[in-house]
Amino acid sequence: MGRKFDYLGDVEAFVAVVEHGSFTAGAVALSTTASVLSRAVARLETRLGRQLLQRTTRRLGLTDAGRRYLEQARSAFSQFEDAGREVLGQEGELAGRVRLSVPTTYGHYRLPPLLARFAQLYPQVQVALNITNRNVDLVAEGFDLAIRLGLLPDSGLVARKLEDAPLLLVASPQYVKRMGAPQTVEDLHHHVCLPFMMPSTGRLAPWIFRDGGCDRDWVPGSRFEISDDVLGVVSLAEQGVGICQSYEFIVRDRIQHGRLVEVLPQLRGRSRPFSVVYAPHRHQSAAARALIDLLSNPGG
Repeated sequence: MGRKFDYLGDVEAFVAVVEHGSFTAGAVALSTTASVLSRAVARLETRLGRQLLQRTTRRLGLTDAGRRYLEQARSAFSQFEDAGREVLGQEGELAGRVRLSVPTTYGHYRLPPLLARFAQLYPQVQVALNITNRNVDLVAEGFDLAIRLGLLPDSGLVARKLEDAPLLLVASPQYVKRMGAPQTVEDLHHHVCLPFMMPSTGRLAPWIFRDGGCDRDWVPGSRFEISDDVLGVVSLAEQGVGICQSYEFIVRDRIQHGRLVEVLPQLRGRSRPFSVVYAPHRHQSAAARALIDLLSNPGG
């Protein structure tokens, strides 16, 4: 009787190619060559009778069959890892690899102390951190979880809210001295505003206020439009270019050290949520579950 799962090496090759983005990078991760991985994926496709990867000169993409197979394969490998840890018993250290995607705001200002604690608690877990303001496709791009900003559409993902982050308006002391401090929302029309262009829509993100007890959304107009990295608005404001709206956790230290000052504080009261999201039908590894728990309950 032949071996039933003698093709698992080909499956591992396929997963490595997708997770690392190319045959070359996958080969480095598995200490082999790109040609070996190419033949392994071709064997797997022949065995399944389905094309898994769309190969072009510029990039690799997953077919629908490849996306479904990747999801199941990663789930199976996670279960293998969990089974090994269970055999080791409760005294065995948690190990494995977690792929996490986060926006720049969270990646630079909220996540570092949490990951530092996670690294102390689970020194055998490898964390592959992707910092981007693009909403990655968790399944197609092989991410275990992601942190997302704002109200989430009904995408089929499981979401656990991490926090509601308060927003405020800030400018540099030099700007306020030069241009004066606005007293009302209407005054902002006569100031240099620093709006951010949302990557998901290509539109300027509205500034959100609580004005006289009422919620108000206001789209700033300006000769400046910042895209891709929302932290750019804070850097420009700090240099005296204009006024921006940002999260309190980003500008708190700059205000304390006098590099920024709050303007229109009476318009405070609005916030945006941050959530950790993951696919509900994917088997999460013990390492991924531990990271989700720590993110959701940092004081626990």
